[in-house]
Amino acid sequence: STRPSWPCAATATPKLVYQGEVVSLTKNEFQILQVLFDHAGDIVSREDLMKELWNRDFFIDDNTLSVNVARLRKKLEAVGLKDFIETKKGVGYGLRHDG
Repeated sequence: STRPSWPCAATATPKLVYQGEVVSLTKNEFQILQVLFDHAGDIVSREDLMKELWNRDFFIDDNTLSVNVARLRKKLEAVGLKDFIETKKGVGYGLRHDG
């Protein structure tokens, strides 16, 4: 399947474009997805993800992370990216990649 394109951060509104569909994202959702794209092929621990977001001046705690990931998944599913973000239980999150 086609990989989503990653927009430059200079866009006025954080977004992801996939097969012509535009997904508007919140700043936190954008940052989460950016970290996962930056570590594509790896699993990013919840702690590391929160630390990355904290270092970028976005306050995020464990529950906030769960809520943001759930919202992000729903937005991605709406454009056909079901299960694009995978959860490794007890470890963290990663992007599903098709071999």
